[in-house]
Amino acid sequence: MESGDGWVVRLRPRGGRLSAAQAAAVADAAEAQGNGIIELTGRANLQLRGVTPDSHAPLIAALRAQDLIDADTDAERRRNILVTPFADAATDALAAALEAALAASGLTLPAKFGFAVDAGPLPVLTRDPADIRIERGPQGLTLRADGMATAPPLHDVTEALALAQWFLDQGGAPAGWGRMAALIAQGARPPGAVWPARAAAPAAQPGATAQGMLAALEFGQVPPDTLRRLSRLGPLRLTPWRMLLVQGARTLPDLPGVILDPQDPRLRLRACPGAPACPQAHAATRPLARDLAGLVPPGAVLHVSGCAKGCGWPRPADLTLTATPAGFDLIRHGRAADPAVRRGLHPDQLPRVL
Repeated sequence: MESGDGWVVRLRPRGGRLSAAQAAAVADAAEAQGNGIIELTGRANLQLRGVTPDSHAPLIAALRAQDLIDADTDAERRRNILVTPFADAATDALAAALEAALAASGLTLPAKFGFAVDAGPLPVLTRDPADIRIERGPQGLTLRADGMATAPPLHDVTEALALAQWFLDQGGAPAGWGRMAALIAQGARPPGAVWPARAAAPAAQPGATAQGMLAALEFGQVPPDTLRRLSRLGPLRLTPWRMLLVQGARTLPDLPGVILDPQDPRLRLRACPGAPACPQAHAATRPLARDLAGLVPPGAVLHVSGCAKGCGWPRPADLTLTATPAGFDLIRHGRAADPAVRRGLHPDQLPRVL
């Protein structure tokens, strides 16, 4: 994908996992073939920025050597699977079986259509984007269409593909319904949904967990050397929360870009790359967000968007600042394109307005 600072290359590590060798390869590639910026996305993917037409081929070759590149783009597009970072061996095997089944299928799904393998004691990915969710019910695994409050039991991963085909049969092709929840909202109901969905676990916080240390990353960016050093402390699992789980670690050193304090005000910020990294952005976003972080109340979210697309946080936020050619628009409890309560604000006005 072309951006203001070069090409953006997105990676989908298998099962959301990175070995030390894979993490080192990603860090080396970001420095040698990109501009050194590595981002963790809201779908638990990695992005390398600043790639050029000349550096793209050697970057792909280096990452393919670490099994980080699919054989073809169709296989990669179908392999849109979000796996709980707290997965046990059985959950990892389930995700691998789903990946193999999708690779062998001929499904043509919308670009953002995805699956979540969230089979822990309580689901942790409920707030994160997925259209078909494998979760744990009162008597075993369930297969839940996003937007449904009930689900049938899951016996085999091929049933997940059948649910995806049902979505397509209802008109859920790229030219029709783009996401499962939108289809369900119109009254469509998949067959066999009988078990109630379980309540979601509390939102994850940086710091110690039973499986290791969760390291939050400012704006989801991890410096290459930080990625290398974290991977030496244990295998890494990617999350959609802009955090990395360092498996087995009980403590982490003070590393650039890493946030371990759940009360750190930077955790309340959401911001796209902004100008000049994005050619559609009307202003820089992240420096402004940092300046305003101390004004955001605990538990609230401030979203600073370079334009009305709102790519950095597609959900409603308590406060949203959308850059326009005339200044920043202020939206309360909405998205970047929602109606503003104040328009054309200069950055110097924002501390007083907020």
